[in-house]
Amino acid sequence: MRHGEDIGYYVLMAFLSLSLIILAVVLFFFYKRRHNKTEESIDAPTKLCACPYSLMDVDTATDGFNQRRIIGKGRLGTVYAALLPSGELVAVKRIHPRLVLSNAGLGFSSTLKWLSLAHHPNIVPILGFSEAPGERIILMEFVGGTMSLDYFLHERDSDRAALLDWGQRLKIAAGVARGVEYLHEVMAPPIVHGCIKPSNVLIDVKYCARVCDYGLSFLAPLDWRGLEGYVDDEYWVDRRGASKECDVYGFGVILLELLSGKRSGDGNLLVNWALPLIKERKFSELLDSRLVIPSDMNPLLRLAKVASACVGNSRKNRPSIVEVAAIVNNVEMGLSF
Repeated sequence: MRHGEDIGYYVLMAFLSLSLIILAVVLFFFYKRRHNKTEESIDAPTKLCACPYSLMDVDTATDGFNQRRIIGKGRLGTVYAALLPSGELVAVKRIHPRLVLSNAGLGFSSTLKWLSLAHHPNIVPILGFSEAPGERIILMEFVGGTMSLDYFLHERDSDRAALLDWGQRLKIAAGVARGVEYLHEVMAPPIVHGCIKPSNVLIDVKYCARVCDYGLSFLAPLDWRGLEGYVDDEYWVDRRGASKECDVYGFGVILLELLSGKRSGDGNLLVNWALPLIKERKFSELLDSRLVIPSDMNPLLRLAKVASACVGNSRKNRPSIVEVAAIVNNVEMGLSF
């Protein structure tokens, strides 16, 4: 019996030893996996929200808001090129005092922090902000060598060599669509731009479209100047205001401007002129006469149909930016100019 007990003892000890070894191996791999995840979380890029700047800092960066630093003027304010103490060149938008006084900039800092979380190749990032009595200021990435789409389409020399060609226009359309799609569908909660128009689309040196001034309609809730021709009829009815569907309408107007080379004036003059031409397939009358009509008209025809769907339907029946972006991106990928 003694011999049998010894065998049982050794078997038990061997089993315990094997169990300890297995447990040690499991713990080792568990620790290693957890350690790797920790390192990944440390190395992973994080989205930092906009930084607050003092009015003194911004004043110094813009040389006292020197007029020679002005690089743009718009519905919401004046934009200056500014040099921060760190040496970083940024664009500073100084909101018009009348808008600050009429709206009091309620929720300015919290809204800017939220908007600054948006990062995409086809939008202009918000980097910081400053607020003081009578002042609301937004710091944005300075996109070197840029001008607005409005400038390229309507203010440049009419020389053919200086115009955007059809391929560049289609690339710009796809870029704007992707930028708006990101704001609507990736950001949570969604960001409604509120005023999609050519002056709010910057074109960089590589003809990449960058959407700016997104989500800032809260700064001018009762100021409708500059919106005419770029918002749908529902915008004015029952004060429905901006919405995703309204942004899609504005994108449709941009498509019409890219196709025709004409600017949308007060009211919906461009839309009312273009829709019958698209319906009757009179594309030779619709397309920008300053450019040669390409041999393969299919990409432009598809773009015209998308534009018609964006501006020719009510909000209820209008396509989403996801649908629009999918078609425009496919057209760009199959470009045959």
